[in-house]
Amino acid sequence: MMTTFAALHHTGTPLLLPNAWDHASATALAQQGFPAIGTTSLGVAAAAGLTDGTAATRDETLRLAQRLGNGPYLLSVDAEAGFSNDPDEVGEFARDLAAAGAAGINLEDGRDDGTLTPVAEHAAKIAAVKAAAPDLFVNARTDTYWLGGRETETPRRLDAYRQAGADGVFVPGLSNPAGITALTKMLDIPLNILYSPSGPTVTQLGEIGVARVSLGSLLFRTALAAAVATAVDIQAGRPVTGKAPTYAEVRDLSLATPNSTYGSAGAR
Repeated sequence: MMTTFAALHHTGTPLLLPNAWDHASATALAQQGFPAIGTTSLGVAAAAGLTDGTAATRDETLRLAQRLGNGPYLLSVDAEAGFSNDPDEVGEFARDLAAAGAAGINLEDGRDDGTLTPVAEHAAKIAAVKAAAPDLFVNARTDTYWLGGRETETPRRLDAYRQAGADGVFVPGLSNPAGITALTKMLDIPLNILYSPSGPTVTQLGEIGVARVSLGSLLFRTALAAAVATAVDIQAGRPVTGKAPTYAEVRDLSLATPNSTYGSAGAR
């Protein structure tokens, strides 16, 4: 039976998945009507003073999932490469995420040394996750485009991950409409594309068959840039531009319920 989260990938309109890095950002996004929220491994790592993509944030990632898993939204967790090369350990971590209330997991085949995990090894991780937590939506990511120079491997890797049990596949770095269209025609599971400000719009991606559009670390990086720019403007004597939530509004995010509101838009 298809889960509620899986069903969001089959509506005919791409699921736009914004990625949060803490409770406040997740709650604020949910209160703008987003039915599902992802986490960003970069944001989690940066907040902890750790390096993304090096399997250093297993504990932080699980703790965040435990804080967000019962929120008024469906949660998908960016788990890097599973924080282990042992499929059984990856499966155990997935079981912990499911117990925390997560609806999905993102598993990548890129490694911190700039290489790709062997296909069979990554497929084994996917199979282990599905065995340990059958209802967890596995979004299997390949970094063939992200790392560069391995693009021709993409179809073979995606097919292997599908056969291993992946519910959807993710190809960050691919923004060419012709390349995306070619993949959607060969796939019988949802394709996830990372949004690029210089690439197709969400509507255009939907028109060529994309089922899910992730924002990745974009929101976290944008928030960081805005914070620094505000400090610099104040130091330079320039007026602060843009609207920031009040102290009370941010404080109340920790007490938010599914029916509360934030900003100008109501809850979903």
